[in-house]
Amino acid sequence: MDVIRLDINLQDAVVRLVRLLDAPAEVPVMMPLIKREIVYRLLMGPQGVRLRHMAVQGSSATYIARAVEWILEDFDQPLHIEDLARELGMSVSGLHHRFKAVTAMSPLQFQKRLRLQEARRLMLSEDFDAVSAAYRVGYHDPAYFNREYKSLFGVPPIRHVRRLREEVLVDAER
Repeated sequence: MDVIRLDINLQDAVVRLVRLLDAPAEVPVMMPLIKREIVYRLLMGPQGVRLRHMAVQGSSATYIARAVEWILEDFDQPLHIEDLARELGMSVSGLHHRFKAVTAMSPLQFQKRLRLQEARRLMLSEDFDAVSAAYRVGYHDPAYFNREYKSLFGVPPIRHVRRLREEVLVDAER
């Protein structure tokens, strides 16, 4: 796993893709174009060689892409690794090993991160309170959700959302 500074052009493309949420009529035309631009910028960026290598590996990446799709479809439901491995025709240990090689996370860590990011989006974009967002993304214990959220983002959900909104206001004033 490697971390690099986000390229401003890639960031711009991702922001445009997210803004399509506010313009559903434009999605059918613009989304494929923006997604293609994002893929292009990723492949041509500093990590492009690594990404191309992962794509060429083929079978593992294909299986893991299917696993990711499966997790994305039902991210708010309990994840049963045995069922996922069976669906992909893999052993549980093989799934864990390959999933982590491609995503740098276990399937459960991936699902948790997805849930927490969606909860953050719900609180920011749709004005959900923390408890409602937690239930919507599959957490049934608000205290556990708060601990997990703080573990990922460094602060409790309400304080984090408040801080992000303040940052947006400050940026808008500039």
